[in-house]
Amino acid sequence: MTTTETRREGGFLGGRAWPVRLWSGRISFRAHRRTVFISAAALLLAGLLLLVSLCVGTYPVTLPEVAEALFHGTGDRLAVHFVNQERLPQALLAILAGAALGTSGAIFQSVSRNPLASPDVIGFSSGAATGAILVIVLFSGAAAAVAAGAVAGGLVVALLVSVLASRGGLHGIRLVLIGLGVTAMLGSVNSYLLTRSALNDAQNAHVWLVGTLNGRDWSSVRIMAVAMAVLLPVALLLGRRLRMLELGDELATGLGVAVNGSRLALTMVGIGLCGVAVASAGPIPFVALAAPQIALLAGRAPGVSLMSAATVGAALLSAAHFVSSQFFPALVWIDERIGWVEVAGESQRNNLLPVGVTTAVLGGMYLAWVLFRRRGTGVA
Repeated sequence: MTTTETRREGGFLGGRAWPVRLWSGRISFRAHRRTVFISAAALLLAGLLLLVSLCVGTYPVTLPEVAEALFHGTGDRLAVHFVNQERLPQALLAILAGAALGTSGAIFQSVSRNPLASPDVIGFSSGAATGAILVIVLFSGAAAAVAAGAVAGGLVVALLVSVLASRGGLHGIRLVLIGLGVTAMLGSVNSYLLTRSALNDAQNAHVWLVGTLNGRDWSSVRIMAVAMAVLLPVALLLGRRLRMLELGDELATGLGVAVNGSRLALTMVGIGLCGVAVASAGPIPFVALAAPQIALLAGRAPGVSLMSAATVGAALLSAAHFVSSQFFPALVWIDERIGWVEVAGESQRNNLLPVGVTTAVLGGMYLAWVLFRRRGTGVA
């Protein structure tokens, strides 16, 4: 490692990296110490937020009651209901969806070499939302069908944006501007679809479009978990090619990377992660935009790490979900005589502040900060 690299990657954990070899050396990579530390810290934060979210809320639950409800399914009926059916699925979905969005954002930002080229900015999230709404409004599809529609919608919009932005070479600023235009058009399409749907469906879809974890159950968690189990390892295996693509097409080709094939594979994985996250929790803004850059700034690594972006994304969405649910709780009625709670209606669950509102506020401030930092540089 050169002196310049050591100075750039130095810091409180230094610039050294651990060599990691898997499967008898068939897969090898270097894990930077600071990146490993940031990933571990983000995972720890997400785990602590999950544990706290199981305990606090409209109906407080103690740690022994949480353990009893999780491992035995016994104890106070209200505690078992809130822990196993309300809080745990939403907390797990926040971690999984946040990791998917963080990984997807890192892929798109690295491929385009632009920190603003996240799926929610360049239109892929809006395309996934349009596909999901079409399935909901026209076909009344189940959760799996909605997920498939979201992935299909994201693929169609990704193809459209890529074709329009690649004329004369793929440029980051052109990709962002075209993506913003496509996002605006898809917003009109989504509004029209909502006007053609039943009142109850339109109300639920409108809340879902903001991005929410309210009312999510174990079916959404299962779909998200299966998608992450398939797509995240593929993304990590392609991480080395992603680092090469960050050097530029000519240098990556000289290093033996199939540029077009690698970019296509990474884009497909990124769209899949984004599409499933949108289908499970709606088009949540900010997470895919900020998680890779926060991981990059904190880790001081030569490039974006997919693992650190995933863990930071999980921590960000978990924190936003905690703020939304604890500082803006819904008012529920508890009947002490029967020891149960009236929380079954979707309309009452929608009284909770959608997590997308919290992330949108944070995302607006983050975007303003990025643009302020880059003022006068001519770089977007």
